[in-house]
Amino acid sequence: MTGALAPIKPLTALDRCDRCGAQAYIRATLPVGGELLFCAHHGRQHVTVLRDKGAEIQDESARLSESPATAPDGER
Repeated sequence: MTGALAPIKPLTALDRCDRCGAQAYIRATLPVGGELLFCAHHGRQHVTVLRDKGAEIQDESARLSESPATAPDGER
């Protein structure tokens, strides 16, 4: 599958930035096949050029500003 029909696989804590090894929040799927993963910092540096070259960008960096879920009272 290609384009909008391809299922989007969420990034997990096991996905690591190809530049520095930090947790990846951005996936660039290249038009020739393959993908690059970036942390938010390196993604911001490279995403514009990759998009201009036809890469599809999955950006989950907004997750960095989400509040963590808390356990219900009495559970720890």
